[in-house]
Amino acid sequence: MNTPATIREYLAQLRAALAGADPALVQDALYDAEDHLRSEMADHPDTPEAELLARIVNSYGAPAEVAAIYVDQERVVEQALRPPQVPARRSALGRFFGVAADPRSYAALFYMLLSLATGVFYFTWVVAGLSLSLGLSILIIGIVVPVVFFGSVRVLALVEGRIVEVLLGERMPRRPVYADRERPLLKRIGAMFTDPRTWSTLLYMLLMLPLGIAYFTIAVVGIALSLGLVFAPVAVLLSQYGAFDGNVGIQIDGEMIAPPLMVAPAALIAGVILLFATLHVARGVGRLQGALAKHLLVPSSR
Repeated sequence: MNTPATIREYLAQLRAALAGADPALVQDALYDAEDHLRSEMADHPDTPEAELLARIVNSYGAPAEVAAIYVDQERVVEQALRPPQVPARRSALGRFFGVAADPRSYAALFYMLLSLATGVFYFTWVVAGLSLSLGLSILIIGIVVPVVFFGSVRVLALVEGRIVEVLLGERMPRRPVYADRERPLLKRIGAMFTDPRTWSTLLYMLLMLPLGIAYFTIAVVGIALSLGLVFAPVAVLLSQYGAFDGNVGIQIDGEMIAPPLMVAPAALIAGVILLFATLHVARGVGRLQGALAKHLLVPSSR
């Protein structure tokens, strides 16, 4: 591959060398390379771009070399963070209860509980920002408000990406899309408004309110109901020793049809099964939410 004569050529070759890699990895690699190259250009303004790039390539690396380094590092990190694999020959019962050994299940369950707060915040921020932007569009300040708002949305997308990557294990960008400071300010602003990722991010944040409500409800109901059933035998024992008044069991029209000693074991078994089922649901939700975040927050190509 020919030595690039401009920064744009270097980035194009780097993007081509990373073809097929994770889009989040590509975004991070392009940001790092562009930031480094433009910083070197700013430090040596009198040196021709082609000559300076030839020097940088020798120190920073050719596009193909840089791409290989990023891919190798990503592979090492993925192997270190990969959850333990369930043996293929394990029985269905073993796979069902084996979910308790997967840390991602608990992280996804925590994400489901957290999603209500983040969903309310994202939805409120987007609705308020769009309303102010449209309402003030007739004033001079109306030019500033949408710029600040859309900039804040990109920051929130990075924050959400970090939450998704840490809790759900989905690789998300760790750097923003590089803003070319050499371009005129109005062109940079226009690019932000015409970037499909900006609008897909807004859609993601609006969707997080109904999704957050659903995730929180499923998690709370699953945890509360399963733990309530698991500790039902304790209530039976306490009632037998007179710890509180009332009959424990299944009653219809005041008639006991299932005594406590019959209800307690069944409730315990049902509670354990429901608890593990909740972990399976959480793990499934984590995978779906991670895929949704990857699709709406990360550009597939630039």
